[in-house]
Amino acid sequence: MAGFPGAHAERSDADYVVVGAPLDRSTTYQPGTRFGPRRIRAVAESFEDYDHHTDSRFTALDVHDHGDVHPGGDVEEYLTFLEGVVGDADRDGAVPLLLGGEHTVTVAAVRALEPDVFVCLDAHLDLREEFGGDPYSHSTVTRHALSVAEEAVILGARAGSKREWERTAAADVTVVPPEEVPDWDPAFDREVYLSVDIDAADPGFAPGTGTLEPFGLDPATMERVVRTVAPQAVGADVVEVNDQDDDQAAVLGAKLARSVVFAHADARTYR
Repeated sequence: MAGFPGAHAERSDADYVVVGAPLDRSTTYQPGTRFGPRRIRAVAESFEDYDHHTDSRFTALDVHDHGDVHPGGDVEEYLTFLEGVVGDADRDGAVPLLLGGEHTVTVAAVRALEPDVFVCLDAHLDLREEFGGDPYSHSTVTRHALSVAEEAVILGARAGSKREWERTAAADVTVVPPEEVPDWDPAFDREVYLSVDIDAADPGFAPGTGTLEPFGLDPATMERVVRTVAPQAVGADVVEVNDQDDDQAAVLGAKLARSVVFAHADARTYR
């Protein structure tokens, strides 16, 4: 398997560690997230090395690709193992960047990194306790995150059950609807985990995802959010990309993954 383009650093020298997490277990409409990490890596091959926003080159930012952590038959065991991989990167002083895979993989990273705030670009609230009897469904991710983080901020949400919407009334959940995301101005002084579910984008921009929801975000808005939040992030992910389009979702996901690294590294330079 080819690594993420430009991720040439040795593991011992890495400031950022890319980890593929091709879990494809609970997708409720269009499966294929097992191919997400592969497609994201493949389309990134065509990108320019240079980022004009930060005047930096991706190949100079000490990124290492760990490769994929392949799931077995038990999702809890998989999440525990993935948590260990993410935790190892963090203990070595590197920022982990997960490539999914269904959104469930985020649970492992949040458990490993223990952020204060969980920030998620997502079409769905993901606050269910279970879905179809599955407590680790991709629709339970934000609820799991809140068992670790003090607060969740969901950007672009436009779908959820009645009970989920009622849950958003609590003080530890903030929902920013799609029409308000362009003007959202965060002021975090705490550690943040940034999760990018590609279905936050309107399906016209990224149809290659499991559960499509119209009236979503445009790519420029998503990039602004990513570059704004990334400097405070202890880890991040791009999830729910599948192979059911002509790589529109993968291209957007790959660009946003690189934006995390560029923006975080740029902020680190000036700290």
